[in-house]
Amino acid sequence: MVPEATFASYYGTPVLNRPTWKALDIAGYLFLGGLAGASSLLAAGAEATARPAVARVAKLGAAGAVSASLGLLVHDLGRPSRFLNMLRVCKPTSPMSVGSWLLAGYAPLTLTAAATDVAGRFRIVGRAAALSAAVLGPVVTTYTAVLIADTAVPSWHDAHRELPFVFAGSGATAAAGLALVGAPAGQTGPARRMAVLGAALEVGAFRLMRRRMGLTAEPYERGLLRAAEALTASGAALAGLRGGRVPGAVAGAALLAGSAALRFGVFHAGVASAQDPKYTVVPQRERLAARAREGT
Repeated sequence: MVPEATFASYYGTPVLNRPTWKALDIAGYLFLGGLAGASSLLAAGAEATARPAVARVAKLGAAGAVSASLGLLVHDLGRPSRFLNMLRVCKPTSPMSVGSWLLAGYAPLTLTAAATDVAGRFRIVGRAAALSAAVLGPVVTTYTAVLIADTAVPSWHDAHRELPFVFAGSGATAAAGLALVGAPAGQTGPARRMAVLGAALEVGAFRLMRRRMGLTAEPYERGLLRAAEALTASGAALAGLRGGRVPGAVAGAALLAGSAALRFGVFHAGVASAQDPKYTVVPQRERLAARAREGT
């Protein structure tokens, strides 16, 4: 009997080039973008329901997070002109091009909303900016999932169906966590509900994603992502108890840490899958075999 062949690339080198993105820059960019977009949505809801403290925390969080995320992106690119060069054209079929234009329009809106709230002036302009930022917020939260899934990296590309939902839930838990840390407990009702719903979406979509992906889900079975799930679940459970300021702050810190751990874990899982040839070749062979069976 001839043993079943196992795949190995020439000299053990990867089939794909390893992503050259810096982990701290791009994983931080993924986390902060999700925090910013969901915070804009929470800010609009808090303002509409007369919760000014939550609205202010969320507006400042959105403005600070998107500014920091742009800084990390430019740092990874090497110089600001490279980001500006991406705005020379708008290509709807390119997630990178769409995302660049999205950030260019979204960031000024968040800064305007935050500045007018702190200054207490030009409130009509500020409310219009906050509402416009809230409209763009869900796209800002999830477009990075489309961005990384639109690559050849196996564990990112194969997750393209569920990853936007995972990122949407992760952004919601981060925004809720920030509000729980920074706002009085009496006004954080919407943030607590957002934490519970966001955690359910994040954890549920992530588990469904891993079950569907098969082999390429293996890099997602690592410690950082397990810690992310535990932090998110425990933070949401504590947020749902409606305790005082201290339990709320503890829940918020757990939610923020869980969201950050998830984004960093997803980033490192993709890098690991690109470095191991089996995650590229074995699924390809399985797809070819399935097509052959369908043709017979």
